[in-house]
Amino acid sequence: MILYLLDLIGVAVFAVSGVLVAARSGMDLLGGFALAALTAIGGGTLRDVLLNRHPIFWIRDVRYLIVILIAATLTMIYISFLPPPGYSLLIADALGLALFAISGAQVAESTRHSPLIVVLMGTMTGTAGGMLRDVMSARVPLIFQQDLYATAAIAGIVVYLVLQKLSAPRTFAISMGVLVILGMRVLAVVWGAHLPRLHAAMS
Repeated sequence: MILYLLDLIGVAVFAVSGVLVAARSGMDLLGGFALAALTAIGGGTLRDVLLNRHPIFWIRDVRYLIVILIAATLTMIYISFLPPPGYSLLIADALGLALFAISGAQVAESTRHSPLIVVLMGTMTGTAGGMLRDVMSARVPLIFQQDLYATAAIAGIVVYLVLQKLSAPRTFAISMGVLVILGMRVLAVVWGAHLPRLHAAMS
């Protein structure tokens, strides 16, 4: 049930971020719905294909698509009358990343894969949808920018797995994993925290 709720909330939040990007890119209504869906289910679809989970989650359960339609429609109505808050896209993206990374990790964990695969699948679930959204809207994907993005997802999943290994309550492990991801994204956005750049010696 916790995994299912995380998935539904993550789908809704990423759908919101897809609509916000579509609006900023000047897309029409169809483009807004398409970008909302691509952002919301892109990462999970790729995860399910790689893990050979069929039917894919949103085909198996149409409620995911209903959540996308509702979240996208409400967002479109809201931004038609009121401007979105300044950091709305970054907040929606950070929350979606946190929820999807942990839920994706739980999916891989439930199929008894190694911790490394769990981290990879969770990170992919959290980042792939946003990357597809940015590519389709001609933006530089956040994952390729200098701030903490995929790194935040990896750190949160590792915290979740370590707490699970230490027999911490599942809800606590999930909460801490989500908070770590959100905290690192806040550091990246507000204080400009980032990984050090690579520097190659010149001959």
